[in-house]
Amino acid sequence: MEQFIVNIIHRPEMVPEYAEKVTGQGKAEDIGRKALLTESLDIFKTQQQIAHQNGLKTTIQMTYASLFNAEAVALAKEHHEKYGDEIGLSLLGLPCEQFREKYKTKDFCIWMFSMEDKKAIVRDVFEKFHDAFGFYPESTGSYYMDAELINFVKAEYPSVKCAVATCWEEGPKAYHTCNNSWYTLMDGGPWAPWIPSKQNTHAPAANQAEDSGIVAIPHLSRDLLACYDGNGSNFGTHPQNVLRGMIYDTSTWEYPYLYNLIDQYRHLAKFNNGYAYNMMFVGPGWMNKMGRWEAPYELLKKSYEDGCAYYGKLKKEGKLTDMTMSEFADFYRQKKTYTEPECALWRDILYGSDKQLFWYCDPYKRVCVNMDQGGAIVDLRPYAAKLEWPVGIGTKHVQDASYPFLIQEKYRAGYFTHYAGEGTIRSAKVCHNGEEVDLCLCRTHAHFAQNGGERVLTLDPVDIEFSDVTVKIQTRIAFPEGTGQIRIERNVLSMSDPAAEVTINEYMVACYGTTEYPEDMTGLTLTVSAGEKSETIPYEYKCREASADGADSVSCTLPPIKTKVTMTCQGADKTGYVREGYAFSPMFTLGYTGKLHDKEAFVTWLNLERAD
Repeated sequence: MEQFIVNIIHRPEMVPEYAEKVTGQGKAEDIGRKALLTESLDIFKTQQQIAHQNGLKTTIQMTYASLFNAEAVALAKEHHEKYGDEIGLSLLGLPCEQFREKYKTKDFCIWMFSMEDKKAIVRDVFEKFHDAFGFYPESTGSYYMDAELINFVKAEYPSVKCAVATCWEEGPKAYHTCNNSWYTLMDGGPWAPWIPSKQNTHAPAANQAEDSGIVAIPHLSRDLLACYDGNGSNFGTHPQNVLRGMIYDTSTWEYPYLYNLIDQYRHLAKFNNGYAYNMMFVGPGWMNKMGRWEAPYELLKKSYEDGCAYYGKLKKEGKLTDMTMSEFADFYRQKKTYTEPECALWRDILYGSDKQLFWYCDPYKRVCVNMDQGGAIVDLRPYAAKLEWPVGIGTKHVQDASYPFLIQEKYRAGYFTHYAGEGTIRSAKVCHNGEEVDLCLCRTHAHFAQNGGERVLTLDPVDIEFSDVTVKIQTRIAFPEGTGQIRIERNVLSMSDPAAEVTINEYMVACYGTTEYPEDMTGLTLTVSAGEKSETIPYEYKCREASADGADSVSCTLPPIKTKVTMTCQGADKTGYVREGYAFSPMFTLGYTGKLHDKEAFVTWLNLERAD
């Protein structure tokens, strides 16, 4: 039986983001302004009332500021007793007069503080929570929680079993659409719940030894296509994300996209052994009486009422289970194994296109396959490296918490590039008599299956037309569970001339980074191995190539991200090659070429592992 679970999380931010500037318009900043505090608490009460009216329990994540407000504390206690709401503790909502006086800073992102300050703030906030409620919370969260922070929280306060720990694809795309002013850079993490590893929050734990001790959930459930292509803050199941994206009828105030988005999350149960998840994480700043995102207060309130009503309707129909965060953590631990992946075959429900993406996430990799580009891999994060990535003041990454990519079409061009250079992508070219067609140009659709320990995408066949022959090719992409491997099969189903021969070139163009700006590729090593022979190219931007007939493997070692990526090829008739890039195109290429005839297949493997 399929199960769809929702977490509805409210936080009584007494000084919500954005709201002080609106409430205090035309006045000097005063985060203790009574009107601000009163309105914020009133909005929180309204949000709680809307959820409860629809029979939904919530997790109340108390903020530091709210712990100084007796009414907020009393309200949380009352709703815990009356409705079964969980009282948790958010590491958002730190700014208040008491916090600024104590820490002498306007910083509010817990992961950006020095580790010394993180520890002091955690102890301060958790002990204040204990003073208010007489117990320690079982859930916490922020936009992002780095691994060091999670490890410290779990060691110091072992009651914590669940945390909001990242914001899916909240990186440069969101930064640019906020006029380069929103320094929450955390691309590359899971979009669905996971168990973070002790080494890196974004990389799921592969076993008990790597288990950080908590279940992590994302901050909002995003549209896995629209968010990837554009600003995720406009495309989420938080109703007012949809308003910010202007995805509603301005004359009727209706937003079918919101319900379609929730339903597509329900549909993910088809790919995940009958389980699907959704969440809303809501602060009062969204429902300001003066309006937000070009929308009046009345529409803001209506959107939240309608969103909760839809969840309530699904619950009454037996199609949804509402849980608190700690309840969900217990459920997740019973439901999922460490190596079980999260899969999402996602289609466009907003723009009217026929586009389809497949997302795959496990402890070894995060992968995005784009059917609009013939099943090319357009995003690849090497979780197998479990890259240690300290974040905050005093580290090399004060703001950038993203997990590095090997392939990322939005930041490194993908297939459709400028007149010179290459973009990162994993695809194949089919060649015949001097003509060449890249499968990136062959739009298709995929079908998902789970075969034992493998998740398999089977793509609809595509016809490749040369001047004198047409070749029908079908692609299958397999993800063996518990490994860092991806298997790609190209099967020739038919040729208009059965005696014809084509050449296939399976290639991967890659680099590393977290933004659109290039990194220093010096220090990378490219290797072709054939039997006991191998040829190595230390990356120096010199456009060099190496190849070997019958190559056992082609690989690149990337010390800056402690990753080794390897391609291998099945069969005897094959040539493996590596290619060094140059300064204007700072990539590397791994590949295999071979001959294909009617009814034959060409099979390659991509493998990710840690390299120290």
